[in-house]
Amino acid sequence: MSLSAWCFILCWAPALALRNLNYSVPEEQGAGTVIGNIGRDARLQSGSSSGGSPSLERPRGAKATFRVLENSAPHLLDVDGESGLLYTKQRLDREALCRRNAKCQLSLEVFANDQEICMIKVEIQDLNDNAPAFPSDQVDLDISENAAPGTRFPLASAHDPDAGENGLRTYLLTRDDYGLFALDVKARGDGTKFPELVVQKPLDREEQSHHTLVLTALDGGEPPRSGTVQLNVRLIDSNDNSPVFEAASYVVELPENVPLGTVLLDLNATDADEGTNGQVLYSFSGYTPDRVRELFSIDPQTGLIRVKGNLDYEEGNLVEIDVQARDLGPNPIPAHCKVTVHLLDRNDNAPTIGFVSVRQGALSEAAPPGTVIALVRVTDRDSGKNGQLQCRVQGSDGSGGDGAVPFTLEENYDNLYTVVTDRPLDREVQDEYNVTILARDGGNPPLNSTKSFSVRILDENDNPPRFSKSLYVLQVPENNIPGEYLGSVLAKDPDLGQNGTVSYSILPGHVGDVSIYTYVSVNPTNGAIYALRSFNYEQTKHFEFHVLAKDSGSPHRESNATVRVTVLDVNDNAPMIVLPALINDTAELQVPRNAGVGYPVGTVRAMDNDFGESGRLTYEIVEGNEEHLFEIDPTSGEIRTLHPYWEELSPVAELVVKVSDHGKPSLSAVAKLIVRALAGPLPEAGEPQVNGEQHRRPHWDLSLPLIVTLSTVSIILLAAMITIAVKCKRENKDIRTYNCRIAEYSHPQLGGGGGGGLETLHQEN
Repeated sequence: MSLSAWCFILCWAPALALRNLNYSVPEEQGAGTVIGNIGRDARLQSGSSSGGSPSLERPRGAKATFRVLENSAPHLLDVDGESGLLYTKQRLDREALCRRNAKCQLSLEVFANDQEICMIKVEIQDLNDNAPAFPSDQVDLDISENAAPGTRFPLASAHDPDAGENGLRTYLLTRDDYGLFALDVKARGDGTKFPELVVQKPLDREEQSHHTLVLTALDGGEPPRSGTVQLNVRLIDSNDNSPVFEAASYVVELPENVPLGTVLLDLNATDADEGTNGQVLYSFSGYTPDRVRELFSIDPQTGLIRVKGNLDYEEGNLVEIDVQARDLGPNPIPAHCKVTVHLLDRNDNAPTIGFVSVRQGALSEAAPPGTVIALVRVTDRDSGKNGQLQCRVQGSDGSGGDGAVPFTLEENYDNLYTVVTDRPLDREVQDEYNVTILARDGGNPPLNSTKSFSVRILDENDNPPRFSKSLYVLQVPENNIPGEYLGSVLAKDPDLGQNGTVSYSILPGHVGDVSIYTYVSVNPTNGAIYALRSFNYEQTKHFEFHVLAKDSGSPHRESNATVRVTVLDVNDNAPMIVLPALINDTAELQVPRNAGVGYPVGTVRAMDNDFGESGRLTYEIVEGNEEHLFEIDPTSGEIRTLHPYWEELSPVAELVVKVSDHGKPSLSAVAKLIVRALAGPLPEAGEPQVNGEQHRRPHWDLSLPLIVTLSTVSIILLAAMITIAVKCKRENKDIRTYNCRIAEYSHPQLGGGGGGGLETLHQEN
């Protein structure tokens, strides 16, 4: 009620009466519709008051008068000044007037007959004049066939402007011929309802890939109104894992009128898949009301929810935000969570921070704890608990824990604080600090203010150079060139300027009896180490020395590190064949004619003065074995027969055997082995083979006797054959005796061992 109206009432107070009148009128009534008669309904008399009425006497015949003192909707309602009729001035639309409020009421204050004040309440009754409506006629849904029964898919909500019983009541799902889907209707805290499509049975895209459903929204009017939307469900394949929120719901308290861009909540949903299948995008759910989208925004990449619009506690103290997270893989199944926001009232004035004095210039890192940095005044215009202040340096709780800034606040008087150091400073850890003063009042929730200033730290020579390693291991191949670069040492000094300038030198030392200064040198500027001589692996395999690093501060600081130089062996020695004994790189081996497969022909042995892979040898036959009559063991060098009748194919075989080491590059040696078939019995087990010149023994050349025998008479031929048979029998006996003598006096194999080795037979004259 206006001030003038109240003043008028106070002046007439001894003669006034107060009456309350309540009316109701359906919406959609046009202009000029009479709602009620104030004079009649209030039982006002145009003459005198009746009975115990408090009305004042009026002269008979005086006209009734009605004056509107207050009107909450002057563009909609008015009162006739003479008749007292309450009537409409234009069409009443409850939805435009009161939106979704459960009760829609207008108020007037009328001064009747200069005697009574009528307090009039007019309730606008809702009519079921609006049907529920969906945002679109069709909705396309992609659902993975892997969606398990019970999986939910939010659907777009229908909107019905009517309120109360005439508002949206429920949803129905029809045309589900296979019973694969069901509808679950849920309600929010404010009573609004939204539908969710629920998978009832396992889905099979191969059986049917598309389903057409009809979603119907019904209101509670009589008769009810409805709206429909067609759901086009397409079954598709999907990746295996869906995003998962850390919690299914969150409750956040937020003060009203917070600045735009304020972070409400940082949501986090994780997906076990990799790549795009595990990359999560955040968004509001499809049935999120437009009002929520006007108030909040969500970052699709990080899930950070921020305030987008002005929050007003009086409009509503509860906001429900439905958020979904889906990955970027094919056929994603979204995850959902609900964020409930409770709006709170707060005090209006934040603390004010002012710098009375701030230290100028840099602060030495040697400054002791307690050094004053700044003088700060903190005030708050609020009073009582809302004006009680708590101040601290942000990042420091006074305990000086790890990661806290090395400053603290000390309270003086009258809200004056000094910023002081609370522990020793170290410029190498941090050379500049952004000191932030945080002030918080005692309101609920409290208001915070921050203000910052920078403090630069001045360097002192308090750090010696530090090597990156305590031991450096360098490698150099033997036969290197003097002056060759071997490697570098590195020492860092975190100090600045001359305090951090490092120079290198080699400490005195010896390798054996020789000074280290004749072996290596170091660049004093960059720590590069160079060889001063050519190293020989067989003489020096490794040596050590110490490098000193010194800064240029005053006084200077220093440290040292050990350098170990390892000389690497180079493949500079070729293999040397030592068995069998070679003459002009050739040796001769003899094998009995009746030797079978696997008979040991002999063994090739070689030596290599190198080490490691450069000294590991491999044997192979490179020529003369095209018919594969022989084989050689690549490791031991043992040669064996491969063919049972090798002597018939090649009575004399010339094999070229190659011995190679495994160095880089590989070095090798070759030998030519002449293998001859020897007539006679096999040597007994363990009997050495003949190596060297073939033993000469008497034998008969049968070619000429055969020619003579063919040209002579059969008698001469028979006599010659008898003579030859007698001689052959005698020679076989001599050979057996001779072979026994060979076994007894033969030269032992080189390197010891069994019958695999080659030995040399000396012929007796």
